[in-house]
Amino acid sequence: MIKVRDITKSYGSGESRFPVLKGISLTIEEGGFAVILGASGSGKSTLLNTISGLERPDSGRILYDTTDITALSDPALTEFRRANVGFIFQQYYLLPNLSVDKNVKMGADLAGNREYPAVIEAVGLGEKRHKYPGELSGGEQQRVSVARALAKRPKILFMDEPTGALDEETGRQVLDYVCRLQKEYGFTIVMVTHNQNIAEMGDTVIRMNSGKVSGIYTNERRKNAYEIGW
Repeated sequence: MIKVRDITKSYGSGESRFPVLKGISLTIEEGGFAVILGASGSGKSTLLNTISGLERPDSGRILYDTTDITALSDPALTEFRRANVGFIFQQYYLLPNLSVDKNVKMGADLAGNREYPAVIEAVGLGEKRHKYPGELSGGEQQRVSVARALAKRPKILFMDEPTGALDEETGRQVLDYVCRLQKEYGFTIVMVTHNQNIAEMGDTVIRMNSGKVSGIYTNERRKNAYEIGW
């Protein structure tokens, strides 16, 4: 369980200081699918980066069960992310000079996971293990980034607009892969999106507006990637 308690975050200094997060509190259940929904500039990506430990809040606390990550030293926070957290972003961030296999192995090595080829198979790229990113479509590259993140065996998977650069068909495929793998591995998902339709895939939806949580609601039933509008 992730507990966020009254966190704030600003950028800049002096008269140019701009508040982005304004006292946010929420809870994310273990094994669930939480969607952070909001328009551009609402603070949703900053919230994700702060909850995941990529950035530190100016004030407030973030607890993973009993571990307060806001109290960790920088080396300890880095180790915490390495052991517990996976990331998928809108951009793929693959190394172009490494094959699919080696890109995914980078994530697997962080967890000592020698069974990572099974994840490559799970995202449908078993026959392209030895291809390079430049030889893949955008959807295939995003699936490589999914496999790399999951090869770490994370407890929490953070996704920031993971389908933002994909067409509808490919976006649905990627979301379907992620949700099927969640059922298999049992990790928690926290996803940022501006798409109300994609939010219907989550258990809990956290609405952001102007740096604040404007509402939290639960979907009665999680829709799959092929049931939602686009």
